[in-house]
Amino acid sequence: MNGKRIKDLPQFERPREKLRARGPQALSDAELLAVLIHTGTKGKSAVELASALLKEAGPNLSRWGLAEFTRFAGVGEAKACQILAALELARRHFQRGPGRVETPQDALPYLAPIRDRKQEHFVTLTLNGAHEVIECRVVTVGLLTSSLVHPREVFADAIADRAAAVILAHNHPSGNPEPSGDDRALTRQLVEAGRILGIEVLDHLIVTKTGYTSLRERGHLA
Repeated sequence: MNGKRIKDLPQFERPREKLRARGPQALSDAELLAVLIHTGTKGKSAVELASALLKEAGPNLSRWGLAEFTRFAGVGEAKACQILAALELARRHFQRGPGRVETPQDALPYLAPIRDRKQEHFVTLTLNGAHEVIECRVVTVGLLTSSLVHPREVFADAIADRAAAVILAHNHPSGNPEPSGDDRALTRQLVEAGRILGIEVLDHLIVTKTGYTSLRERGHLA
């Protein structure tokens, strides 16, 4: 586009008008992102800015957070929040699929966003009586111990969802999926809390970029 503003383009080439006329499938990745960010910068159209952002992020775009987006010249906090909201909405709907969890492997696609995080993320999957996923949520971020991950926070959403069961999960940034003493203690505490509430803890998974451990399979949920 060589610095052209979007409003200087013929209408059929403008991303928003193109989407309206031909549907989102007709747009390139850069054009879709340009619709989200809406405006460019001095000397760069929204499409050019989007193209540069996609080139910089590469395959890690879906893993970028607010800090990464706002460090990119021309993307302020408002634009970054719009992009993050769209990515999260797409991720949630993509995850839902059939949604039935019978084995630890069935739960892994829901945990993909946390597997390579540099901080520990504790996640709950709430399930109905047929073990179909209702929702996947991050409960807390940071060093996980039984004093920091409280049953109140873990089960609050499960109660609101009228869930019959939950699967607990967190990542190990070290890359070692072996459960620590704190992991085992936390699991026992949450299993007992679930029994009191009538919400079964089906498993506690520890995930890394390359593997996982099921504490149920290790016998720590008895």
